Amino acid sequence: MTIRAVVFDVGECLVDETREYGTWADWLGVPRHTFAAMFGAVIAQGRDYRDVFQEFQPGFDLHEQRQARADAGQPEHFDESDLYPDVRPALAQLRADGLWLGIAGNQTVRAGGILRELFTDDVDLIGTSDDWGASKPDPLFFERVAEVVPFATDEILYVGDRVDNDLRPGAQAGMHTALIHRGPWATIQWNTEDAKSLPTMRVDRLTELPELIAKFNATER
Repeated sequence: MTIRAVVFDVGECLVDETREYGTWADWLGVPRHTFAAMFGAVIAQGRDYRDVFQEFQPGFDLHEQRQARADAGQPEHFDESDLYPDVRPALAQLRADGLWLGIAGNQTVRAGGILRELFTDDVDLIGTSDDWGASKPDPLFFERVAEVVPFATDEILYVGDRVDNDLRPGAQAGMHTALIHRGPWATIQWNTEDAKSLPTMRVDRLTELPELIAKFNATER
């Protein structure tokens, strides 16, 4: 077994979503620390993060509100300043090591456009749930990943911050997985049994991946 391709999740893997969720708190008229506290509570309870919005505004429709924000001149947005500082050096080293690189996450069409602008020359493919009509943890999402990566499923490493959305379905699809220790999900889930046993590797920084992958590929099985 050799890892030949690395596919990254987006939120809290490549992109620090602190600013984006802060703008949602502002949109709802809720103090940011209150929104963040409720966000953590919902995750800790194993609920869908979208339930956070329902707690503050019952009947909240995220799709409709994204459009309302866009119409009001406040669309979802992230840029270079929102990337975690280890992203660029990690991608550069993995590319230098000859690995095929991709980005695939639960993202909107707009977010996909932003990602393509940010990573024009850094990765081989960018795919989103809106592109594919399937969202994690749906197995169909990982089938789409397997279809677009030009290597066998067991030669793919999927990197994400969530046990439920990334590691478990990725492993069930036959991929190797890596858990990145940052963001609310990974922080809450890090010491759970699944977070310890499911991933092929666990990292605090993406820049740890090149060495770990090299060691993995050099190990006889």
